[in-house]
Amino acid sequence: MAFMMGHAGMAALAVRYLRPAGTPAPAAPPPDPMPRPELRAVRADEQPPPAPRELRRVLGRFAGGVTVITAPGADGEPPAGFACQSFASLSLDPPLVVFMVGRTSTTWPRIARAGVFCVNVLGAGQSALCRAFAVSGAQAADKFTGVRHAPSPATGSPLLADVLAWVDCTVHAVHTGGDHLIVVGRVEALGADEAAAAAQEGPLIFYGSTFGTFTALDL
Repeated sequence: MAFMMGHAGMAALAVRYLRPAGTPAPAAPPPDPMPRPELRAVRADEQPPPAPRELRRVLGRFAGGVTVITAPGADGEPPAGFACQSFASLSLDPPLVVFMVGRTSTTWPRIARAGVFCVNVLGAGQSALCRAFAVSGAQAADKFTGVRHAPSPATGSPLLADVLAWVDCTVHAVHTGGDHLIVVGRVEALGADEAAAAAQEGPLIFYGSTFGTFTALDL
């Protein structure tokens, strides 16, 4: 089921159904708009679904760029951010982008509360920065320690220093996709740093659980 509304309402709705473990539920919760599929037995003549480990191994052969999704702190919270490979352009008119985030993510509710985010496209020399934003648990509170950043022009989300490009967005819609959420952002501002691209020799690429770089070929 899809939801389409203003980014503030969308963020509030997303947070409502992503309460951290241990948070008391409201007295009369509304029906869950993101139900899990019903479980059933696999028939003897039916092909079982691929195991998660095999799915990860095969799909890891698809190379992709690496980003860090950031958001300003809401209600006195510190800024939020996480490393994200599942980012893509979605639409030119209206200008939309999309990223995927796990439904169990502890960072996503903070981004949803802000209702805005900035996509930071990492360069080849920023693998350490990616690893810093890929941590979770107790270490996650220190993600921005020592990281140079400035407010993005449209939403005030952290714009990380020396990234190849950035896309400043408001939350436009959130859709369900199994154990992930599909977050659609409406682009409010964006930019690219040609000097950073030249200095870092292109983008940071993730392939087969390892980082790599891009080399142009003459075809």
